[in-house]
Formats: sequence, structure tokens, C-alpha cells
Amino acid sequence: RTMKLLVVVERTKTGYSAYSPDLPGCVATGSSPAEVEAGMEQAVGFHLEGLADRGAEPPSPSTYATFVEIGAS
Repeated sequence: RTMKLLVVVERTKTGYSAYSPDLPGCVATGSSPAEVEAGMEQAVGFHLEGLADRGAEPPSPSTYATFVEIGAS
């Protein structure tokens, strides 16, 4: 089954970090956007496998992202 989860990627002083608000504790880091995205894909897979091993259902995605456009002051 296919599932879409929001992943937030942030630039840090040493590279990039990522997390999914729908999967607390599921995080990844990397030195580039591609590296952190690949790491997050693995982390999400591992997290979901752990839930399945315990007989738990994955959470239903409940977060989304949007942009707000404002005029410059």
C-alpha cells in the first residue's frame, strides 16, 4: 500500500535534517538535500516496519504544508 507523509527538511549549520510530523521520533540527517531525503526514506521505512512488527497500524497522515505569500514591507 502506498502512503504519502509530509517530510520537513531544514538546513542546519552542518548540513540538513529532516523529520515527519506524523511519525514522532523519525528523523534523518545528511550533508546534502539528496542525502537527507534518502536517509529519511530509509528511516520512514524502518519506522513503519517497527510499527508492523508490533501489530500497530501506521498513523493516518494529518499534516500538510502550504505557503503564504505576503508583500514585502
